[in-house]
Amino acid sequence: MILPGGVTRAYLATRPVDFRKGHAGLALVVQNVLGHDPYNGAVYLFRSKRGDQLKCLVWDQTGLILIYKKLEGGAFAWPKPADGVIRLSPAQFAALFEGVDWRAVRAERRQRPRLAG
Repeated sequence: MILPGGVTRAYLATRPVDFRKGHAGLALVVQNVLGHDPYNGAVYLFRSKRGDQLKCLVWDQTGLILIYKKLEGGAFAWPKPADGVIRLSPAQFAALFEGVDWRAVRAERRQRPRLAG
């Protein structure tokens, strides 16, 4: 993965954003629209209107990192545009970033082992 240490928290903004926005503009969206702290170390994902581009914004304790990706010959799988944010698991984030339908990724639910007694 591009980000060092792996992704622990990822949030997907459900509304498209103006892709002319850079680090500061997207940090303001995280703060004012999503209600999160852009400097908390989580990855924030933003989509373009056409759905074939994404931007990732993350604070790595030394500065804001902005990653831009455009799929050639396809589009990312996005939820229907609505106000808000969706939390993604690390596996869902990896699938989305690769251009795979992340909505099909489900965590296996394991039952808690019983203690011998």
